[in-house]
Formats: sequence, C-alpha cells, structure tokens
Amino acid sequence: MNKMACFAMAAVVGLGSIGTSSRAHAQVVVDVGPAPDCPYGYYDYAPYPCAPYGYYGPEWFAGGIFIGAGPWFHGHHGFYGHVDNRFDGRRGFHGPFPNRHDRPDPSRHFDHMPSFRGNEMRDGRGHVGGGEHGGRGH
Repeated sequence: MNKMACFAMAAVVGLGSIGTSSRAHAQVVVDVGPAPDCPYGYYDYAPYPCAPYGYYGPEWFAGGIFIGAGPWFHGHHGFYGHVDNRFDGRRGFHGPFPNRHDRPDPSRHFDHMPSFRGNEMRDGRGHVGGGEHGGRGH
C-alpha cells in the first residue's frame, strides 16, 4: 500500500505541475549581414553577386539608390519590378559584372534608361511575376 500511495502522490504532483508550467516561445534570429554594396543592384539569389547595368528597370531605384533584393528587401506588399534577365549570368550573360564597392558610372542614370527592355517581372525575393503586377506605385 505504501508504494501505491507514493505513486498516486507523484501522479497528482506531476499533473498539477503541468497546469502551472509556462510555455517557452521559440525565437529564431537569422542575421544575413549587410546587403551587398553594388553600383547597379545585386541578383535576388545567393550568393547575391552584383548585377550589371541594365538588369534592373528604373522602378528598382529611388534617387539613384538601389532599393533592394534578396533577404534585405522589405518593399511594399505586391511589389514587382521589371528586369532584363538576358543580363543574368545563370542565363548565359558573359558581359562585364561590377564588383562590390564599385561606384556607378556617372553618365548612366537609373531613372532614364532609354535602352532598357525588361522581359520579366520580379519581386526582389526570387519570385517571377506576371504582367498584371506593377512597379512601385501599383
């Protein structure tokens, strides 16, 4: 009987402690580091190499500053901007790629790219969108 009483008491204490325990919430922090410092923006896929002039359309820039792509981009919900994926190294582009910390060519203006011919809409997080998505104002 003594063993049975001890077992019953342990069960009551165990059940009582379940109701009073607090739950710990998991926290996940991912530090991706600073965004690459590229003169014409960077591709939206790892390892985020610098994209050449002409890859991104004008809606990706504000005052000549690239507004972002990849895990650093926190643009408004529904943002899709034009890119010219013929300037993507994964698609066979072999032209000049800028290096990180290079400065933009002062003769090239991001808000007036008369030769830009975007052929794809992207959201900056690696997703391709359709023609129904607009740029910054849509």
